[in-house]
Amino acid sequence: MVTVNLGMLHYMLDHIYGALMHRSRILTPFFSRGWGGTKLDMLEKMIHQLFPEVEGHAAAPHNWPPAMVRPIWRTVWETGNACLREGVFRTPCDDPLLSALPPESHNARVAFLLPKSLPPHRMACVLHLAGTGDHTFERRLRLGGPLLKENIATMVLESPFYGQRRPVLQRGAKLLCVSDLLLLGRATIEEARSLLHWLDSEAGFGKMGVCGLSMGGVHAAMVGSLHPTPVATLPFLSPHSAVVAFCEGIMKHGTAWEALRGDLATHKAAMTLEEVRERLRNVLSLTDVTRFPIPKIPNAVILVAATDDGYIPKHSVLELQKAWPGSEVRWVTGGHVSSFLLHNDEFRRAIVDGLNRLPWKESPL
Repeated sequence: MVTVNLGMLHYMLDHIYGALMHRSRILTPFFSRGWGGTKLDMLEKMIHQLFPEVEGHAAAPHNWPPAMVRPIWRTVWETGNACLREGVFRTPCDDPLLSALPPESHNARVAFLLPKSLPPHRMACVLHLAGTGDHTFERRLRLGGPLLKENIATMVLESPFYGQRRPVLQRGAKLLCVSDLLLLGRATIEEARSLLHWLDSEAGFGKMGVCGLSMGGVHAAMVGSLHPTPVATLPFLSPHSAVVAFCEGIMKHGTAWEALRGDLATHKAAMTLEEVRERLRNVLSLTDVTRFPIPKIPNAVILVAATDDGYIPKHSVLELQKAWPGSEVRWVTGGHVSSFLLHNDEFRRAIVDGLNRLPWKESPL
């Protein structure tokens, strides 16, 4: 009798998918145009402004409230029980970052799916951030749709460099420069913080959360960490740092190491590939969420991770849990790809449970 190791099958599926997406010579690798030149120099010089609360693990963000955004809304559809709106707003990034972003990314788009059964102060809303390659609203709206019956609204942000915000020369999700990854992260965090502020102060929701898959989970963890009031923080299938994704997991095979080495060689003596990898590790260490403050209610942090993930090793998930005592890790059986496809119910359950661990905001008079 032949026994099948399902964990190994899930892990192999990740590698087969990774070979098609990241090892094929047909597809452009990540960072094919190098480091980003003066843009990366600017971002590295701005390290203390890039994620200002990280330095010293400040207990309260000094740059709160963020810039207020007021999306211009249009109704996509409406029924007696729910409605879907789409909104557009100018990214709230300050001038140096705005000038570094491609023009296509200056205007942000959101989708907003909400039930009509209760006033906002008696409902919750969760902001869903994009994972790598998630260019549209549809997948995240499908994840949030069944939560309408739980009186949970869903807001979906289109990331910079993705969807209608993608630069003309970029193909798919393959960012052209290392600086693009940091810009994507910083702009996403600024926009997400402003949207949470809007949901709280303008829309008046009684509870809020932020979630994301993979890269979106890293950004969700950062946003939840930096928010001055309690929010449910829900990273799904996420590493603790982009270093893990691009230097350890399957995506390291989709990184343009020779292009990065060649770009460095124009400025200094030739470097070995190992030195180039170490340089990338140092740059991407900016995204290490374990350096961020612990969210206000740690037990409202629920990480959902896969047992046989070829992209995200277990140790990375456990590092974040260790850095944020009181947070919870839930394991689902599968790899990165299969869990992304098969475990939406577990992601929804984590959303509901995380929100249930928050107190209701005081209702308006």
